[in-house]
Amino acid sequence: MTRSSSAAPVALITGASTGVGLYTALRFAGAGYRTIATMRDTRKKTALLAMAKAAGVKVIVRKLDVAHPASIRKAIAGVIASFGGVDVLVNNAGAGFLGSVEQTSDEDLRRVMEVNFFGVWNATKAVLPHMRERGSGRIISVTSIGGLIGQPFNEAYCAAKFAVEGMMEGLAPLARKIGVHVSLVEPGPINTEFVANVRAVSSKILPDLKPPYDKLVSAYMGASGDVFARFGQTGDDIAGIILGIAQSKSPNFRNITSDFAKAVVAPKVVDQTGNNVIDVFASRLGD
Repeated sequence: MTRSSSAAPVALITGASTGVGLYTALRFAGAGYRTIATMRDTRKKTALLAMAKAAGVKVIVRKLDVAHPASIRKAIAGVIASFGGVDVLVNNAGAGFLGSVEQTSDEDLRRVMEVNFFGVWNATKAVLPHMRERGSGRIISVTSIGGLIGQPFNEAYCAAKFAVEGMMEGLAPLARKIGVHVSLVEPGPINTEFVANVRAVSSKILPDLKPPYDKLVSAYMGASGDVFARFGQTGDDIAGIILGIAQSKSPNFRNITSDFAKAVVAPKVVDQTGNNVIDVFASRLGD
């Protein structure tokens, strides 16, 4: 299918069954995008479709499992064939895990890396040839302040998010030269189902922790709970930021989503937009 020049732009969002992904799909649909909400298990589409109906917008659900490259390639190729292209890719799907290096099994580590890093890598790789040929596109990846600053009992999660940050920072200057904008969205605490799921998964190992980890993780989780209560954003807050990036003529590379998150990473990140790094390397690629 060849897309008409007058057709509405197409946004493809991963991990759209709940939380940030769900609200991002609703935001894009409300803004007039042809919105493809993808998820690993399409049986979980009920809440999204009900909310879309209530809002009077249309969302199209497609299956895409970011942990399986073949699923990613099939889904993105199908969307391009059906709708004529992908204007915006939102890499949102993620999996958390709470546990230090000693408590993280190889299986846990690989799962966290597959979803949070390799899923982003493979989705980006699948959509880039199409965007390069058209000379336009947006790739927006939801990472975390955990991709900028390591945090206790989050070693696996932070490793994956650091990997995404490095990948996208390396890609962005090249992408700019072919007309593609690359941006990162870096939230601090968010009050969504994601946090509850992380704690539920991690609860399997936490009761068996031996000293000194038992007391350390108890203190950490207690402090983290207070942070979420006081400073946590909503899934819709983050979705609004993602839509704003997609609609900006010159979006920032790095987008830290709250004053609290900026304060946490400020000692490490001098230029919080990340634009200076991209400008330097883009200038080395010629005119």
